[in-house]
Amino acid sequence: MYPVFYLIQYLLNTYFYGMVILIDTLGWLASLMIVGAYFFNIRGKITSSSPVYIWSNFIGGIFFIVNTYYHQAYPSMMVNVVWVIIAIAAILKKKPNAG
Repeated sequence: MYPVFYLIQYLLNTYFYGMVILIDTLGWLASLMIVGAYFFNIRGKITSSSPVYIWSNFIGGIFFIVNTYYHQAYPSMMVNVVWVIIAIAAILKKKPNAG
């Protein structure tokens, strides 16, 4: 075969392997963020209305959407789309005026 073909094949394999690592890393980060927020909520360290809890669920949900779309896990992806919509609603929710 031609050396150019090997070079192209090497570059493509390197690129796609790097993408797999990135996508899988996003999935693991999503797991840590969502489960971590839930753990601290259950332990009473943060409330479900705290910005840390809401933003962890929002960002974790986005990361899961990317991960599950890449792996073609569409039912799980849809669950996470709903998860993100709920987080967006919580972010946009206005706090009552004090006083």
